[in-house]
Amino acid sequence: MTTEEQRQKNPLELTHTDVEILTRYVTDTGKILPRRITGFTAVQQRHLTRVIKQARNLLLMK
Repeated sequence: MTTEEQRQKNPLELTHTDVEILTRYVTDTGKILPRRITGFTAVQQRHLTRVIKQARNLLLMK
């Protein structure tokens, strides 16, 4: 998948295996970026949070 395709991907279609994309929404210290910075809706932000936590539990992300 090219970087252009990654930018256009719907946030609700993200999965825990999309680690490269998910790292955009996490700070260097590992905190999930808030809605006001990501620009996501509430539903999209909840989905993003859930997916990031799944990736962390599977040790795909630190």
